[in-house]
Amino acid sequence: MSGAPVRGFGLIVIGDELLSGKRQDKHLPHLLGLLAERGLELRWVRFISDEAPLITRTLRETLTGDDVVFSCGGIGATPDDRTRQCAAEALGRPLAYHPEGVAMLEARFGRPVQPPHRLNLVAFPEGADLIPNPVNQVPGFSVDHHYFMPGFPSMAWPMMAWVLDQHYAGWQNPDRLAEQAIAVDGARESDVIPLLERFEADYPGLRLSCLPTLRDEGFSLELGLRGAPAEVGPAMSVLRVAVEELGFGWREVGLNDRRPE
Repeated sequence: MSGAPVRGFGLIVIGDELLSGKRQDKHLPHLLGLLAERGLELRWVRFISDEAPLITRTLRETLTGDDVVFSCGGIGATPDDRTRQCAAEALGRPLAYHPEGVAMLEARFGRPVQPPHRLNLVAFPEGADLIPNPVNQVPGFSVDHHYFMPGFPSMAWPMMAWVLDQHYAGWQNPDRLAEQAIAVDGARESDVIPLLERFEADYPGLRLSCLPTLRDEGFSLELGLRGAPAEVGPAMSVLRVAVEELGFGWREVGLNDRRPE
């Protein structure tokens, strides 16, 4: 895939327990790290409940797009695990026991697999491929640039890494993206809007961010640039000068040292 445009990546996290606050999501920050290490970016994330119509509707929408999508949760064998069935419905395909998946279960649990409902763990939309699970060998599945894995981080995270390195190695370039940021203390968004509008017009290939904060010491803005390393450095130099011309000072922001709100 060298030279091909990099499509975006999306994440769907499924589970009532996340939306009720019983558990906190850990998939998003981990996937962000996996992608950043490989010079890739996440375009969007959705947290949705275990409600079957919502899962089906969400997948129907994302399956029509071009993004590579990771889906975490809902592929177990209990009644509240509905992702497999919803994916099949969204695709218009029947569920079918995956032959290799059945063989994996037989190797782990014996033949015939007992109890029989364990076979539901490998009932996937017809034509699906398997994603190996290094923890308990119960696989996830993939279909149409969508990758479905368990909600357990210990299982999902190595499966995510496997997908990225097995299927999207040609997209990876750790040096493809750079990011720099400065803090402009005492400035408000209204002070820099004309500057930012001009900057976006002058540097259309870069992603410009403006993050306002209000702390005990007063207002502050974090202005960030993200994009090709050859563009970010020179553009940030121009931005620093432009901030000074507005009468504000600035200081470097280490991207790993940002203070929480």
